[in-house]
Amino acid sequence: MEEIKLQLEDNRIIKIKEGTTFKNVIDEYFDDKDILLCELEGIYYELSLEIPSSGKLKTINSNSSIGWKIYARTLQFIFIKVVKDMFKDVKITMEHSISKGIFGEIMKETLINEEEILKIKEKMKDLIKRDVPIKRTIIKKDYLEENIHMGQMEKSFMLFEQRDAEEIKLYELEGIYDYFYGEMAYSTGIIRAFDLITYEHGFILRNPPEGNVNVVLPFKEEKKLAKIFYETKEWLSIIGIENISSLNEKIINKDLKDTILVSEALHEKKIAYIADEISSKEDIKVVLIAGPSSSGKTTFANRLGIQLRVNGLNPIPISLDDYFLSREFTPRDEDGNYDFESIYSIDLKLFNNHLKKLLNGEEVEIPGFNFLTGQREWSGKKFMLPERGVLVIEGIHGLNPILTSEIDSNNKFKIYISALTQLNFDDHNRIATTDVRKIRRIVRDYLSRGYGAEETLKMWPAIKKGEKENIFIFQEEADVMFNSTLVYELSVLKSYALKELDKIKPKSPVYYEAVRLKCFLSFFKEIEFSRVPENSILREFMGGSCFYIY
Repeated sequence: MEEIKLQLEDNRIIKIKEGTTFKNVIDEYFDDKDILLCELEGIYYELSLEIPSSGKLKTINSNSSIGWKIYARTLQFIFIKVVKDMFKDVKITMEHSISKGIFGEIMKETLINEEEILKIKEKMKDLIKRDVPIKRTIIKKDYLEENIHMGQMEKSFMLFEQRDAEEIKLYELEGIYDYFYGEMAYSTGIIRAFDLITYEHGFILRNPPEGNVNVVLPFKEEKKLAKIFYETKEWLSIIGIENISSLNEKIINKDLKDTILVSEALHEKKIAYIADEISSKEDIKVVLIAGPSSSGKTTFANRLGIQLRVNGLNPIPISLDDYFLSREFTPRDEDGNYDFESIYSIDLKLFNNHLKKLLNGEEVEIPGFNFLTGQREWSGKKFMLPERGVLVIEGIHGLNPILTSEIDSNNKFKIYISALTQLNFDDHNRIATTDVRKIRRIVRDYLSRGYGAEETLKMWPAIKKGEKENIFIFQEEADVMFNSTLVYELSVLKSYALKELDKIKPKSPVYYEAVRLKCFLSFFKEIEFSRVPENSILREFMGGSCFYIY
Protein backbone atom coordinates (compact mmCIF):
# COMPACT_ATOMS: atom_id res chain seq x y z
CA MET A 1 0.00 0.00 0.00
CA GLU A 2 1.44 3.34 -1.09
CA GLU A 3 2.10 6.20 1.34
CA ILE A 4 0.65 9.66 0.66
CA LYS A 5 2.34 12.85 1.88
CA LEU A 6 0.31 15.97 2.57
CA GLN A 7 1.52 19.48 3.31
CA LEU A 8 -1.01 21.21 5.57
CA GLU A 9 -1.71 24.95 5.67
CA ASP A 10 0.57 25.39 8.72
CA ASN A 11 3.35 23.66 6.70
CA ARG A 12 3.15 20.43 8.68
CA ILE A 13 3.96 17.37 6.60
CA ILE A 14 1.87 14.32 7.39
CA LYS A 15 1.97 10.80 6.01
CA ILE A 16 -1.21 8.81 5.50
CA LYS A 17 -2.16 5.45 4.08
CA GLU A 18 -3.80 4.98 0.70
CA GLY A 19 -7.59 4.84 1.15
CA THR A 20 -7.67 7.52 3.85
CA THR A 21 -10.54 9.97 3.42
CA PHE A 22 -10.34 13.73 3.77
CA LYS A 23 -12.69 13.41 6.76
CA ASN A 24 -10.18 11.10 8.49
CA VAL A 25 -7.47 13.75 8.11
CA ILE A 26 -9.73 16.60 9.24
CA ASP A 27 -10.77 14.70 12.38
CA GLU A 28 -7.19 13.84 13.33
CA TYR A 29 -5.24 16.96 12.41
CA PHE A 30 -7.66 19.92 12.58
CA ASP A 31 -9.52 21.62 15.42
CA ASP A 32 -11.90 23.53 13.12
CA LYS A 33 -15.22 21.68 13.20
CA ASP A 34 -16.75 23.84 10.43
CA ILE A 35 -14.59 22.50 7.59
CA LEU A 36 -16.82 21.50 4.67
CA LEU A 37 -14.47 20.95 1.76
CA CYS A 38 -10.81 20.34 0.98
CA GLU A 39 -8.64 21.61 -1.83
CA LEU A 40 -5.77 19.43 -3.00
CA GLU A 41 -3.48 20.87 -5.67
CA GLY A 42 -6.23 23.18 -6.97
CA ILE A 43 -8.99 20.55 -7.08
CA TYR A 44 -11.88 20.54 -4.59
CA TYR A 45 -12.98 17.36 -2.79
CA GLU A 46 -15.87 16.51 -0.49
CA LEU A 47 -14.77 15.11 2.87
CA SER A 48 -16.20 11.65 2.23
CA LEU A 49 -13.83 11.05 -0.70
CA GLU A 50 -10.52 9.21 -0.48
CA ILE A 51 -7.37 11.31 -0.83
CA PRO A 52 -6.06 10.49 -4.33
CA SER A 53 -2.46 11.70 -4.17
CA SER A 54 0.21 13.67 -2.34
CA GLY A 55 0.20 17.46 -2.41
CA LYS A 56 -0.69 20.69 -0.64
CA LEU A 57 -3.94 20.46 1.30
CA LYS A 58 -6.15 23.47 2.00
CA THR A 59 -9.45 23.54 3.88
CA ILE A 60 -12.68 25.39 3.16
CA ASN A 61 -14.93 26.18 6.11
CA SER A 62 -18.52 27.36 6.34
CA ASN A 63 -17.63 31.03 6.73
CA SER A 64 -16.01 31.22 3.29
CA SER A 65 -17.97 32.07 0.14
CA ILE A 66 -17.73 28.50 -1.19
CA GLY A 67 -18.42 27.03 2.24
CA TRP A 68 -21.50 29.20 2.75
CA LYS A 69 -23.06 27.79 -0.44
CA ILE A 70 -22.44 24.25 0.83
CA TYR A 71 -23.96 25.22 4.19
CA ALA A 72 -27.09 26.60 2.50
CA ARG A 73 -27.38 23.51 0.26
CA THR A 74 -27.06 21.18 3.26
CA LEU A 75 -29.71 23.10 5.20
CA GLN A 76 -32.00 22.78 2.20
CA PHE A 77 -31.53 18.98 2.09
CA ILE A 78 -32.31 18.74 5.80
CA PHE A 79 -35.52 20.70 5.22
CA ILE A 80 -36.54 18.48 2.29
CA LYS A 81 -35.84 15.33 4.30
CA VAL A 82 -38.04 16.46 7.20
CA VAL A 83 -40.91 17.62 4.97
CA LYS A 84 -40.89 14.32 3.04
CA ASP A 85 -41.03 12.42 6.35
CA MET A 86 -43.95 14.53 7.60
CA PHE A 87 -46.03 14.70 4.42
CA LYS A 88 -46.12 11.78 2.02
CA ASP A 89 -46.14 12.37 -1.75
CA VAL A 90 -45.83 16.17 -1.52
CA LYS A 91 -44.03 18.35 -4.04
CA ILE A 92 -41.46 20.78 -2.61
CA THR A 93 -40.17 23.70 -4.65
CA MET A 94 -37.26 25.99 -3.83
CA GLU A 95 -37.98 28.97 -6.04
CA HIS A 96 -35.99 32.15 -5.46
CA SER A 97 -33.96 34.13 -2.94
CA ILE A 98 -35.66 36.79 -0.86
CA SER A 99 -35.17 38.43 2.55
CA LYS A 100 -31.87 36.59 3.22
CA GLY A 101 -33.45 33.23 2.49
CA ILE A 102 -35.10 30.97 -0.07
CA PHE A 103 -38.81 31.17 -0.80
CA GLY A 104 -40.53 27.93 -1.69
CA GLU A 105 -43.78 26.04 -1.57
CA ILE A 106 -45.02 22.72 -0.23
CA MET A 107 -47.70 21.45 -2.59
CA LYS A 108 -50.26 19.52 -0.56
CA GLU A 109 -54.02 19.50 -0.12
CA THR A 110 -53.97 22.48 2.26
CA LEU A 111 -51.63 25.46 2.46
CA ILE A 112 -48.74 25.11 4.88
CA ASN A 113 -49.59 26.80 8.18
CA GLU A 114 -47.68 28.25 11.11
CA GLU A 115 -48.14 25.19 13.31
CA GLU A 116 -46.77 22.86 10.61
CA ILE A 117 -43.81 25.15 9.96
CA LEU A 118 -42.92 25.09 13.67
CA LYS A 119 -43.04 21.27 13.67
CA ILE A 120 -40.78 21.14 10.61
CA LYS A 121 -38.35 23.51 12.28
CA GLU A 122 -38.19 21.42 15.47
CA LYS A 123 -37.62 18.20 13.52
CA MET A 124 -34.86 19.92 11.55
CA LYS A 125 -33.17 20.93 14.81
CA ASP A 126 -33.37 17.33 16.01
CA LEU A 127 -31.83 16.02 12.75
CA ILE A 128 -29.02 18.57 13.06
CA LYS A 129 -28.41 17.67 16.72
CA ARG A 130 -28.12 13.97 15.84
CA ASP A 131 -25.29 14.82 13.41
CA VAL A 132 -26.47 12.33 10.78
CA PRO A 133 -24.01 11.55 7.95
CA ILE A 134 -24.99 12.59 4.42
CA LYS A 135 -23.84 9.96 1.98
CA ARG A 136 -22.58 10.72 -1.50
CA THR A 137 -23.25 8.04 -4.10
CA ILE A 138 -22.73 7.66 -7.84
CA ILE A 139 -25.55 5.72 -9.49
CA LYS A 140 -25.86 4.44 -13.02
CA LYS A 141 -28.71 6.15 -14.82
CA ASP A 142 -30.34 2.85 -15.82
CA TYR A 143 -30.24 1.55 -12.24
CA LEU A 144 -31.72 4.79 -10.90
CA GLU A 145 -34.58 4.68 -13.36
CA GLU A 146 -35.44 1.10 -12.49
CA ASN A 147 -34.87 0.91 -8.74
CA ILE A 148 -35.46 4.30 -7.13
CA HIS A 149 -38.83 6.01 -7.02
CA MET A 150 -38.11 9.13 -9.06
CA GLY A 151 -40.57 11.44 -7.35
CA GLN A 152 -39.17 14.95 -7.48
CA MET A 153 -35.96 13.80 -9.17
CA GLU A 154 -37.82 13.38 -12.45
CA LYS A 155 -36.84 16.84 -13.70
CA SER A 156 -33.22 16.32 -12.69
CA PHE A 157 -33.27 13.01 -14.51
CA MET A 158 -34.61 14.69 -17.66
CA LEU A 159 -31.68 17.11 -17.58
CA PHE A 160 -29.16 14.30 -17.34
CA GLU A 161 -30.85 12.48 -20.21
CA GLN A 162 -30.54 15.61 -22.33
CA ARG A 163 -26.80 15.67 -21.51
CA ASP A 164 -26.45 11.94 -22.28
CA ALA A 165 -24.98 11.40 -18.80
CA GLU A 166 -24.49 7.76 -17.82
CA GLU A 167 -23.98 8.41 -14.11
CA ILE A 168 -25.74 10.66 -11.62
CA LYS A 169 -24.33 11.92 -8.31
CA LEU A 170 -26.96 11.68 -5.58
CA TYR A 171 -26.99 12.38 -1.86
CA GLU A 172 -28.76 10.21 0.69
CA LEU A 173 -30.00 11.22 4.13
CA GLU A 174 -31.70 8.50 6.18
CA GLY A 175 -33.28 6.87 3.13
CA ILE A 176 -34.13 10.08 1.24
CA TYR A 177 -32.25 10.50 -2.06
CA ASP A 178 -31.95 13.76 -3.97
CA TYR A 179 -29.81 15.46 -6.56
CA PHE A 180 -28.09 18.76 -5.77
CA TYR A 181 -26.05 20.94 -8.08
CA GLY A 182 -22.89 21.43 -6.03
CA GLU A 183 -21.11 19.90 -3.06
CA MET A 184 -22.77 18.82 0.17
CA ALA A 185 -21.55 18.78 3.78
CA TYR A 186 -20.45 15.51 5.35
CA SER A 187 -23.22 15.52 7.98
CA THR A 188 -26.20 17.45 9.30
CA GLY A 189 -24.29 18.59 12.40
CA ILE A 190 -22.47 21.26 10.42
CA ILE A 191 -25.52 23.56 10.66
CA ARG A 192 -25.15 26.24 13.32
CA ALA A 193 -28.08 28.61 12.75
CA PHE A 194 -31.16 28.90 10.52
CA ASP A 195 -34.77 30.01 10.59
CA LEU A 196 -37.97 28.88 8.92
CA ILE A 197 -41.05 31.07 8.58
CA THR A 198 -44.35 31.04 6.73
CA TYR A 199 -44.59 33.58 3.93
CA GLU A 200 -47.54 34.22 1.63
CA HIS A 201 -48.64 30.79 0.35
CA GLY A 202 -45.32 29.14 1.13
CA PHE A 203 -42.26 29.45 3.36
CA ILE A 204 -38.87 31.14 3.60
CA LEU A 205 -35.91 29.00 4.66
CA ARG A 206 -33.53 31.57 6.10
CA ASN A 207 -29.75 31.18 6.10
CA PRO A 208 -27.22 33.02 8.25
CA PRO A 209 -25.24 35.70 6.37
CA GLU A 210 -22.16 34.77 4.40
CA GLY A 211 -19.14 35.05 6.68
CA ASN A 212 -20.95 34.31 9.95
CA VAL A 213 -22.99 31.11 10.09
CA ASN A 214 -23.63 31.45 13.82
CA VAL A 215 -26.45 34.01 13.56
CA VAL A 216 -29.53 34.70 11.46
CA LEU A 217 -30.25 38.35 10.79
CA PRO A 218 -33.66 39.85 11.68
CA PHE A 219 -36.31 39.32 9.00
CA LYS A 220 -36.84 42.29 6.69
CA GLU A 221 -39.74 41.96 4.31
CA GLU A 222 -39.17 42.82 0.64
CA LYS A 223 -42.71 43.18 -0.71
CA LYS A 224 -41.82 44.72 -4.06
CA LEU A 225 -39.18 42.12 -4.79
CA ALA A 226 -41.60 39.33 -3.85
CA LYS A 227 -44.18 40.81 -6.21
CA ILE A 228 -41.78 40.90 -9.16
CA PHE A 229 -40.79 37.26 -8.54
CA TYR A 230 -44.46 36.29 -8.53
CA GLU A 231 -44.96 38.21 -11.77
CA THR A 232 -42.00 36.36 -13.32
CA LYS A 233 -43.50 33.02 -12.26
CA GLU A 234 -46.68 34.00 -14.08
CA TRP A 235 -44.66 34.93 -17.19
CA LEU A 236 -42.96 31.53 -17.23
CA SER A 237 -46.36 29.92 -16.97
CA ILE A 238 -47.53 31.92 -20.00
CA ILE A 239 -44.49 30.82 -22.00
CA GLY A 240 -44.86 27.21 -20.86
CA ILE A 241 -41.32 26.89 -19.45
CA GLU A 242 -40.74 26.03 -15.80
CA ASN A 243 -37.15 24.73 -15.79
CA ILE A 244 -34.10 24.10 -17.96
CA SER A 245 -35.32 20.75 -19.27
CA SER A 246 -38.56 22.26 -20.61
CA LEU A 247 -36.53 25.02 -22.32
CA ASN A 248 -34.22 22.39 -23.80
CA GLU A 249 -37.22 20.44 -25.10
CA LYS A 250 -38.34 23.49 -27.07
CA ILE A 251 -34.84 23.93 -28.48
CA ILE A 252 -34.57 20.23 -29.42
CA ASN A 253 -38.01 20.34 -31.05
CA LYS A 254 -37.20 23.63 -32.85
CA ASP A 255 -40.15 25.26 -31.12
CA LEU A 256 -38.43 28.52 -30.22
CA LYS A 257 -40.13 31.20 -32.28
CA ASP A 258 -43.06 31.78 -29.93
CA THR A 259 -40.83 31.47 -26.85
CA ILE A 260 -38.56 34.29 -28.03
CA LEU A 261 -41.37 36.51 -29.35
CA VAL A 262 -43.52 36.15 -26.23
CA SER A 263 -40.51 36.68 -23.91
CA GLU A 264 -39.62 39.91 -25.68
CA ALA A 265 -43.27 40.99 -25.87
CA LEU A 266 -43.66 40.55 -22.11
CA HIS A 267 -40.68 42.87 -21.62
CA GLU A 268 -42.18 45.41 -23.99
CA LYS A 269 -45.59 45.26 -22.32
CA LYS A 270 -44.07 45.89 -18.89
CA ILE A 271 -41.97 48.79 -20.22
CA ALA A 272 -45.07 50.31 -21.84
CA TYR A 273 -46.92 50.00 -18.53
CA ILE A 274 -44.10 51.83 -16.73
CA ALA A 275 -44.12 54.57 -19.40
CA ASP A 276 -47.86 55.00 -18.92
CA GLU A 277 -47.40 55.40 -15.17
CA ILE A 278 -44.71 58.06 -15.67
CA SER A 279 -46.78 59.92 -18.25
CA SER A 280 -49.77 60.06 -15.91
CA LYS A 281 -47.79 62.16 -13.41
CA GLU A 282 -47.23 65.67 -14.74
CA ASP A 283 -44.65 66.61 -12.10
CA ILE A 284 -42.15 63.94 -13.14
CA LYS A 285 -39.02 65.53 -14.66
CA VAL A 286 -36.39 62.95 -13.71
CA VAL A 287 -36.67 59.19 -14.23
CA LEU A 288 -33.98 57.28 -12.31
CA ILE A 289 -33.09 53.74 -13.39
CA ALA A 290 -30.83 51.73 -11.10
CA GLY A 291 -29.79 48.17 -10.62
CA PRO A 292 -26.76 45.93 -10.14
CA SER A 293 -24.10 45.23 -12.72
CA SER A 294 -25.24 43.66 -16.01
CA SER A 295 -28.95 44.25 -15.46
CA GLY A 296 -29.49 45.76 -18.90
CA LYS A 297 -30.01 49.33 -17.73
CA THR A 298 -28.85 50.95 -20.99
CA THR A 299 -31.19 49.01 -23.27
CA PHE A 300 -34.07 49.35 -20.81
CA ALA A 301 -33.58 53.12 -20.67
CA ASN A 302 -33.67 53.33 -24.47
CA ARG A 303 -36.75 51.15 -24.79
CA LEU A 304 -38.48 53.14 -22.06
CA GLY A 305 -37.59 56.30 -23.96
CA ILE A 306 -39.39 54.99 -27.04
CA GLN A 307 -42.53 54.25 -25.04
CA LEU A 308 -42.37 57.70 -23.43
CA ARG A 309 -42.21 59.26 -26.89
CA VAL A 310 -45.29 57.23 -27.86
CA ASN A 311 -47.00 58.98 -24.92
CA GLY A 312 -45.96 62.43 -26.14
CA LEU A 313 -43.00 63.02 -23.84
CA ASN A 314 -39.48 63.97 -24.94
CA PRO A 315 -37.00 61.79 -23.03
CA ILE A 316 -33.37 62.84 -22.74
CA PRO A 317 -31.17 59.84 -21.85
CA ILE A 318 -28.22 60.29 -19.49
CA SER A 319 -25.91 57.46 -18.46
CA LEU A 320 -24.12 57.74 -15.14
CA ASP A 321 -21.28 55.79 -16.79
CA ASP A 322 -20.52 58.97 -18.74
CA TYR A 323 -19.76 60.70 -15.46
CA PHE A 324 -17.14 58.24 -14.23
CA LEU A 325 -14.02 59.91 -12.91
CA SER A 326 -10.89 59.26 -14.96
CA ARG A 327 -9.04 56.22 -13.67
CA GLU A 328 -6.40 58.16 -11.71
CA PHE A 329 -9.16 59.85 -9.66
CA THR A 330 -11.19 56.70 -9.01
CA PRO A 331 -11.44 55.88 -5.28
CA ARG A 332 -9.82 52.72 -3.98
CA ASP A 333 -11.12 50.14 -1.53
CA GLU A 334 -9.43 48.96 1.66
CA ASP A 335 -7.23 46.59 -0.36
CA GLY A 336 -5.99 49.38 -2.61
CA ASN A 337 -7.99 48.26 -5.66
CA TYR A 338 -10.12 50.61 -7.77
CA ASP A 339 -13.64 50.76 -6.30
CA PHE A 340 -15.72 51.11 -9.45
CA GLU A 341 -18.93 50.31 -7.53
CA SER A 342 -18.64 53.29 -5.16
CA ILE A 343 -20.92 56.25 -5.78
CA TYR A 344 -17.80 58.37 -5.38
CA SER A 345 -16.41 56.90 -8.59
CA ILE A 346 -18.99 59.26 -10.19
CA ASP A 347 -18.13 62.93 -10.63
CA LEU A 348 -21.00 64.05 -8.39
CA LYS A 349 -20.13 67.72 -8.56
CA LEU A 350 -20.21 67.81 -12.38
CA PHE A 351 -23.31 65.61 -12.54
CA ASN A 352 -25.33 67.77 -10.14
CA ASN A 353 -24.20 70.92 -11.88
CA HIS A 354 -25.42 69.56 -15.22
CA LEU A 355 -28.68 68.30 -13.71
CA LYS A 356 -29.59 71.65 -12.25
CA LYS A 357 -28.73 73.46 -15.47
CA LEU A 358 -30.86 71.10 -17.55
CA LEU A 359 -33.86 71.49 -15.25
CA ASN A 360 -33.42 75.27 -15.47
CA GLY A 361 -33.63 75.11 -19.26
CA GLU A 362 -29.89 75.61 -19.91
CA GLU A 363 -27.72 73.74 -22.42
CA VAL A 364 -24.93 71.42 -21.22
CA GLU A 365 -22.21 69.33 -22.83
CA ILE A 366 -22.30 65.71 -21.67
CA PRO A 367 -18.96 63.91 -21.33
CA GLY A 368 -18.23 60.33 -22.31
CA PHE A 369 -16.09 57.63 -20.72
CA ASN A 370 -13.72 55.30 -22.53
CA PHE A 371 -13.64 51.99 -20.64
CA LEU A 372 -10.67 50.73 -22.63
CA THR A 373 -8.45 53.70 -21.68
CA GLY A 374 -10.14 54.53 -18.36
CA GLN A 375 -10.37 58.20 -19.33
CA ARG A 376 -13.10 60.82 -19.70
CA GLU A 377 -13.63 62.10 -23.24
CA TRP A 378 -15.43 65.15 -24.62
CA SER A 379 -17.07 64.90 -28.05
CA GLY A 380 -19.19 68.06 -28.22
CA LYS A 381 -22.39 66.22 -27.28
CA LYS A 382 -24.69 69.07 -26.17
CA PHE A 383 -28.40 69.29 -25.43
CA MET A 384 -31.05 71.00 -23.34
CA LEU A 385 -34.36 69.82 -21.94
CA PRO A 386 -37.11 70.39 -24.55
CA GLU A 387 -40.80 71.09 -23.99
CA ARG A 388 -42.45 68.11 -22.26
CA GLY A 389 -38.96 66.85 -21.66
CA VAL A 390 -37.97 64.30 -19.03
CA LEU A 391 -34.47 63.23 -18.05
CA VAL A 392 -33.97 59.46 -18.11
CA ILE A 393 -30.91 58.71 -15.97
CA GLU A 394 -29.52 55.19 -15.72
CA GLY A 395 -26.71 53.76 -13.62
CA ILE A 396 -26.08 51.55 -10.63
CA HIS A 397 -26.46 54.48 -8.22
CA GLY A 398 -29.68 55.90 -9.66
CA LEU A 399 -31.69 55.28 -6.47
CA ASN A 400 -29.05 56.51 -4.05
CA PRO A 401 -30.47 59.71 -2.49
CA ILE A 402 -26.98 61.26 -2.54
CA LEU A 403 -27.16 61.39 -6.33
CA THR A 404 -30.24 63.62 -6.56
CA SER A 405 -30.57 65.09 -3.07
CA GLU A 406 -31.40 68.57 -4.43
CA ILE A 407 -34.34 67.36 -6.56
CA ASP A 408 -37.85 67.35 -5.08
CA SER A 409 -39.18 63.79 -4.62
CA ASN A 410 -42.38 64.73 -6.49
CA ASN A 411 -40.29 65.32 -9.60
CA LYS A 412 -38.61 61.89 -9.49
CA PHE A 413 -39.73 58.46 -10.63
CA LYS A 414 -37.52 55.58 -9.48
CA ILE A 415 -37.12 52.26 -11.28
CA TYR A 416 -35.15 49.25 -10.02
CA ILE A 417 -34.01 46.77 -12.66
CA SER A 418 -32.23 43.45 -12.20
CA ALA A 419 -31.91 40.03 -13.82
CA LEU A 420 -34.10 38.16 -11.35
CA THR A 421 -34.10 34.71 -12.86
CA GLN A 422 -36.65 32.12 -11.81
CA LEU A 423 -35.76 29.48 -14.41
CA ASN A 424 -34.27 26.72 -12.26
CA PHE A 425 -32.58 23.36 -12.82
CA ASP A 426 -35.44 21.51 -11.15
CA ASP A 427 -37.63 21.84 -8.07
CA HIS A 428 -34.72 21.85 -5.61
CA ASN A 429 -31.82 23.45 -7.52
CA ARG A 430 -31.97 27.16 -8.21
CA ILE A 431 -30.13 29.24 -10.76
CA ALA A 432 -28.78 32.15 -8.76
CA THR A 433 -29.55 35.63 -10.03
CA THR A 434 -25.87 36.40 -9.55
CA ASP A 435 -24.86 33.63 -11.97
CA VAL A 436 -26.98 35.09 -14.77
CA ARG A 437 -25.39 38.49 -14.30
CA LYS A 438 -21.90 36.97 -14.12
CA ILE A 439 -22.41 35.30 -17.50
CA ARG A 440 -23.78 38.52 -18.99
CA ARG A 441 -20.83 40.52 -17.69
CA ILE A 442 -18.22 37.99 -18.84
CA VAL A 443 -19.55 38.23 -22.38
CA ARG A 444 -19.89 42.02 -22.37
CA ASP A 445 -16.54 42.69 -20.71
CA TYR A 446 -14.77 40.64 -23.35
CA LEU A 447 -16.61 42.25 -26.27
CA SER A 448 -16.65 45.89 -25.19
CA ARG A 449 -14.35 46.55 -22.26
CA GLY A 450 -11.21 44.59 -23.02
CA TYR A 451 -11.43 42.28 -19.97
CA GLY A 452 -11.10 38.50 -20.08
CA ALA A 453 -13.30 36.19 -18.00
CA GLU A 454 -10.53 35.76 -15.44
CA GLU A 455 -10.37 39.51 -14.80
CA THR A 456 -14.15 39.73 -14.56
CA LEU A 457 -14.36 36.91 -12.02
CA LYS A 458 -11.52 38.38 -9.98
CA MET A 459 -13.43 41.67 -9.85
CA TRP A 460 -16.70 40.02 -8.84
CA PRO A 461 -16.19 40.04 -5.05
CA ALA A 462 -15.67 43.81 -5.21
CA ILE A 463 -18.70 44.16 -7.49
CA LYS A 464 -20.76 42.08 -5.07
CA LYS A 465 -19.60 44.11 -2.09
CA GLY A 466 -20.39 47.37 -3.89
CA GLU A 467 -23.87 46.17 -4.85
CA LYS A 468 -24.62 45.20 -1.28
CA GLU A 469 -23.49 48.58 0.04
CA ASN A 470 -24.76 50.86 -2.73
CA ILE A 471 -27.65 49.23 -4.61
CA PHE A 472 -29.63 46.50 -2.88
CA ILE A 473 -30.30 48.64 0.18
CA PHE A 474 -32.33 51.06 -2.00
CA GLN A 475 -34.30 48.55 -4.11
CA GLU A 476 -37.50 48.63 -2.05
CA GLU A 477 -37.61 52.43 -2.42
CA ALA A 478 -38.26 52.13 -6.15
CA ASP A 479 -41.66 53.08 -7.56
CA VAL A 480 -41.55 50.03 -9.82
CA MET A 481 -39.28 47.02 -10.42
CA PHE A 482 -38.40 45.46 -13.76
CA ASN A 483 -37.04 41.94 -14.23
CA SER A 484 -34.69 42.01 -17.22
CA THR A 485 -34.13 38.24 -17.41
CA LEU A 486 -35.11 36.49 -20.63
CA VAL A 487 -36.00 32.83 -20.24
CA TYR A 488 -33.88 31.80 -23.24
CA GLU A 489 -30.82 33.99 -22.69
CA LEU A 490 -28.34 31.54 -21.17
CA SER A 491 -28.78 29.26 -24.17
CA VAL A 492 -27.61 32.15 -26.35
CA LEU A 493 -24.78 33.38 -24.12
CA LYS A 494 -23.45 29.87 -23.49
CA SER A 495 -21.01 29.61 -26.41
CA TYR A 496 -19.61 33.13 -25.86
CA ALA A 497 -19.07 32.57 -22.14
CA LEU A 498 -17.55 29.10 -22.52
CA LYS A 499 -14.97 30.40 -24.97
CA GLU A 500 -13.75 32.87 -22.35
CA LEU A 501 -14.07 30.55 -19.34
CA ASP A 502 -12.00 27.89 -21.12
CA LYS A 503 -9.05 30.30 -21.08
CA ILE A 504 -8.82 30.22 -17.26
CA LYS A 505 -6.04 27.88 -16.14
CA PRO A 506 -6.01 25.57 -13.08
CA LYS A 507 -3.57 27.77 -11.14
CA SER A 508 -5.89 30.78 -11.32
CA PRO A 509 -7.61 31.77 -8.04
CA VAL A 510 -10.93 31.82 -9.95
CA TYR A 511 -10.46 28.44 -11.64
CA TYR A 512 -12.96 26.69 -9.33
CA GLU A 513 -15.59 29.33 -10.14
CA ALA A 514 -14.85 28.98 -13.87
CA VAL A 515 -15.34 25.20 -13.67
CA ARG A 516 -18.59 25.68 -11.75
CA LEU A 517 -19.95 28.11 -14.33
CA LYS A 518 -18.93 25.85 -17.22
CA CYS A 519 -20.69 22.91 -15.61
CA PHE A 520 -23.76 25.06 -14.98
CA LEU A 521 -23.85 26.19 -18.64
CA SER A 522 -23.43 22.63 -19.91
CA PHE A 523 -27.04 21.88 -18.97
CA PHE A 524 -28.33 24.33 -21.60
CA LYS A 525 -28.88 23.52 -25.25
CA GLU A 526 -27.58 26.32 -27.48
CA ILE A 527 -29.59 28.91 -29.40
CA GLU A 528 -28.13 30.80 -32.35
CA PHE A 529 -27.09 34.43 -31.91
CA SER A 530 -29.18 35.44 -34.95
CA ARG A 531 -32.46 34.50 -33.22
CA VAL A 532 -32.18 37.45 -30.80
CA PRO A 533 -34.01 40.66 -31.88
CA GLU A 534 -31.73 43.69 -32.23
CA ASN A 535 -33.69 45.68 -29.63
CA SER A 536 -33.47 42.90 -27.03
CA ILE A 537 -31.84 43.59 -23.68
CA LEU A 538 -29.72 40.54 -24.41
CA ARG A 539 -28.04 42.35 -27.32
CA GLU A 540 -26.49 44.80 -24.86
CA PHE A 541 -24.15 42.03 -23.73
CA MET A 542 -23.53 40.04 -26.90
CA GLY A 543 -23.41 42.79 -29.53
CA GLY A 544 -25.62 43.87 -32.41
CA SER A 545 -27.92 46.08 -30.33
CA CYS A 546 -29.64 48.93 -32.10
CA PHE A 547 -29.12 50.95 -28.89
CA TYR A 548 -25.69 49.94 -27.63
CA ILE A 549 -22.48 50.98 -29.37
CA TYR A 550 -19.45 48.67 -29.00
